Amino acid sequence: MSETERVTLDTGRFKVGDDHPTYFIADIAANHDGDLSRAKDLIHLCAEAGANAAKFQNFQAATIVSDYGFRALGGQQSHQSAWKKSVFDVYDAASLPMQWTQELKAACDEAGIDYFTAPYDMAMLKELSKFVAAWKLGSGDITWHASIAELAKDNKPFFIATGAANMDEVEAAVSVARAHTDQLCVMQCNTNYTASLENFHHIALNVLKTYAAAFPDVVLGLSDHTPGHATVLGAVALGARAVEKHFTDSVDREGPDHKFSMDPTTWRDMVERTRELEAALGPTEKRVMDNEKETVVLQRRAIRTTRALSAGATLTEADLIPLRPCPANGLPPYRMPDLIGKALARDIDEGDIVTMEDLR
Repeated sequence: MSETERVTLDTGRFKVGDDHPTYFIADIAANHDGDLSRAKDLIHLCAEAGANAAKFQNFQAATIVSDYGFRALGGQQSHQSAWKKSVFDVYDAASLPMQWTQELKAACDEAGIDYFTAPYDMAMLKELSKFVAAWKLGSGDITWHASIAELAKDNKPFFIATGAANMDEVEAAVSVARAHTDQLCVMQCNTNYTASLENFHHIALNVLKTYAAAFPDVVLGLSDHTPGHATVLGAVALGARAVEKHFTDSVDREGPDHKFSMDPTTWRDMVERTRELEAALGPTEKRVMDNEKETVVLQRRAIRTTRALSAGATLTEADLIPLRPCPANGLPPYRMPDLIGKALARDIDEGDIVTMEDLR
């Protein structure tokens, strides 16, 4: 692979890269609400809405958050301020039992989509690796280089979210991963989960331009928590080929992730609008498109005569006028100087085109 050629990720079921449709990742996260049957239902719902993958998050509260640490902050902040339970208790309730893994994978296979997870406990990696098509690094773990290295060593497609990080931290994380794999997707992300419309001012999609220049060999992506799909369309236009959004069946449900998730209707709309955008983006070569071949004739001007002329007549500027249409053998207006002062080899009706073959 050349230095500037972007890699194509291969999940086994889908290809993810510049020459492939945008890969949509439905982050079910805690929206299973502790119910395996519900988790499987959400898998099928997101697949029906156009998702390519259902992503979960594997952790135990004790290996991701410090109960003492959060209590020591003196009060729950940001999106956690609305939680009725302690941070530790919310994470404990949202934890995904490892025993569900095989059934979740089977449900994804049945739905025809990929299954993978963001593992927040390195002890889980060996067992989870048997089932996942890819790995996701949550933004909060971007400085946990040991975890990045272990995930990269598995050489599955590796999606790295970069919310709440500076460029030095992103470069360091990518460097650690690159030492073990080239199957990387770097995702611009903003980790404010309040669902506030103010968050659109902080998404910074133009960072994707920075990533494209800094990491010319990785797939670009977006991990997003804003309502609707405006950011998705912007990201895809800037080169993102993987998009992650939270998914639920109703944003009105109780739970830490429902409020900033998308439901089946909004998800389907996002996918359909993105497919339209992909079709509209098209090739980089500027050319007459297939559906314009008729309008080239109808809208362009050809050099035509202002009056009937006989063979042997010498053409003057007054004899010629540029008018639509312009058939394939018509001359464009900029060729007018090539005709003036030349003698005609045939009779030409008023309004007919003049070609170089008509000259003596």
